[in-house]
Amino acid sequence: MPISQNTETDFSLILNKVLNRRQLLIGCGAVGGMRLALAPGAQAINEIPSEKVLDFEAVPTNLLDTVTVPRGHSWHIVASWGDPLWSHGERFDEQTRGSAQSQKLAFGDNNDGMELFVSDSRTILAINNEYLNLPIMYGNRVSKMPETSADVQKGQAAIGITIMEVSLLNGNWSVTKDSPLNRRITAQTPMKLTGPAAQTNLTITSLDQNGDFPLGTLNNCGSGRTPWNTYLSCEENFNLFFASSDREYNLSTEFRRYGIRTTDRGYGWYRHDERFDIAKHPNEINRFGYIVEVDPLDPSSIPRKHSALGRFKHENAAITVNKDNRIVVYMGDDERGEFLYRFVSDAVFHPDADNSKILESGSLYVAKFENNERGKWLELTPESTGMSSQADICVHTRKAGSLVGATTMDRPEWIAIHPHDNTIYCCLTNNKNRGRKTNSGGDETPVNGANPRPNNIYGHIIKWRPDEDDHTNSNFTWDIFALAGNPYVHSGPNAGSPNIDPTNVFNSPDGLAFDSRGRLWIQTDGNYSNDGDFVEMGNNQMLVADTNTGEIKRFLVGPKECEVTGITWSIDRKTMFVGIQHPGERGHSHFPGGKQSVPRSSIIAVTRDDGKMIG
Repeated sequence: MPISQNTETDFSLILNKVLNRRQLLIGCGAVGGMRLALAPGAQAINEIPSEKVLDFEAVPTNLLDTVTVPRGHSWHIVASWGDPLWSHGERFDEQTRGSAQSQKLAFGDNNDGMELFVSDSRTILAINNEYLNLPIMYGNRVSKMPETSADVQKGQAAIGITIMEVSLLNGNWSVTKDSPLNRRITAQTPMKLTGPAAQTNLTITSLDQNGDFPLGTLNNCGSGRTPWNTYLSCEENFNLFFASSDREYNLSTEFRRYGIRTTDRGYGWYRHDERFDIAKHPNEINRFGYIVEVDPLDPSSIPRKHSALGRFKHENAAITVNKDNRIVVYMGDDERGEFLYRFVSDAVFHPDADNSKILESGSLYVAKFENNERGKWLELTPESTGMSSQADICVHTRKAGSLVGATTMDRPEWIAIHPHDNTIYCCLTNNKNRGRKTNSGGDETPVNGANPRPNNIYGHIIKWRPDEDDHTNSNFTWDIFALAGNPYVHSGPNAGSPNIDPTNVFNSPDGLAFDSRGRLWIQTDGNYSNDGDFVEMGNNQMLVADTNTGEIKRFLVGPKECEVTGITWSIDRKTMFVGIQHPGERGHSHFPGGKQSVPRSSIIAVTRDDGKMIG
């Protein structure tokens, strides 16, 4: 049954308001800005126009099984799934697709978020390995599925995090084998759980009676980095790896809210590793869904899961030092109709002090967007939610957000903070259920100002700025930076906002990052059918936007059936590292090897041919 819409959130009125305001701003030469009557203490967003910064020839859409970059730019492979990190590792085997032992010594599968670190003269990439392409990883099996305990162990070794040193030689970046900083963090790596959820009845298991030493990390999606030079890896769709040996197992409402089922999705882990059998270890799943902090420069360090930042399907972690030196982290929950969150630390950041415990204690908030372009952060406490404890809130964070009336969003994915002001941008990748179905907790998802289209198949990018430029302020002003759409097919709302035209069409914005020049890089993970509503959109892509003028240009197109995700820069900004995830996920790519080779997720390096900075 369609969700009712009242007069205040009427679709046509809301969308016309958004588009008309956008058109006015374009006419004034300030697409990225706002010219609104603001509440006391609020400031207009991005009012100062910028110089021309999109200084490259736009790449057209295509369906090629390769990477396409602008004229005057080049790219090469840095590492692909299965490439060994140590000399005693095995070269990737096209026939067997590797073993558990070879995978433990090699670059993981499905690379996603990544960050670059420098120690002395060493360049280190920390990279998430999100999940498994089962038919590709197990293509050596007739069933194309894991069949044995060894198969499951290979899969568990292929996910998590890869930390590897890379070196530049003769213009090409490659893995530095045997570097003392090379490391794999997998589903079997010991971790430390911190914050309110640690050592509680929610996280104690028969295998960990203290409830604070979970084993492994799963579905590591987006990323972040702290001002004290550590890596933040975000656990997203952790529910996919769990199942039940008891098909009659009674799933709680809390389990159902996170998409936990009794049936297996094909991974088979619960058959060979009983930790993943919810009938035997129901609390084990409460130990996943967190932000994991890793020191990439200390291979002996224990990764820490920070429950104070909430448990949900984390996309990435956008972190900033507030003007009072407290740390603020913005986070999205990547599922249809879920919420946006903010964490504010109790402790303050000191550049020369030990900041290692700063994410262990603080206040957690959820966003409420009003239709008048204003919003508010609602604190999640036992008093505001009626829940029994802060531990309960930090484990069942979605429930807490529902109880205080947070705004259901269109799949909040990557968040990025402008380096030159305090504006925050977020990709709302898509939501076919907007205006049609509730979220998994029963919250309605009506059309509203911040999510202005029903059946939002194209997605959009929203932005907000805290009042008084204070990231701990409860109030903010918001606007929509871009409504993705397809003017080849539609007129009106689904053609997109006025800064979308036939030269830059895209759908499902996902990855998001700013470079040092303040340019906003947009990566997509959407429909690549090039048919129907998506005609002329081609393969997934990466675009770049000038947030002052609103101009968006396509910079890169990925190979067939991939997602373009993860982006970071070398210390001299002359190389941009980009992730190509799951090429050929439906069986129609041979990237990067070509011909009949196995498709492999990869990291590529992009440079300018003139040797100048690229970011």
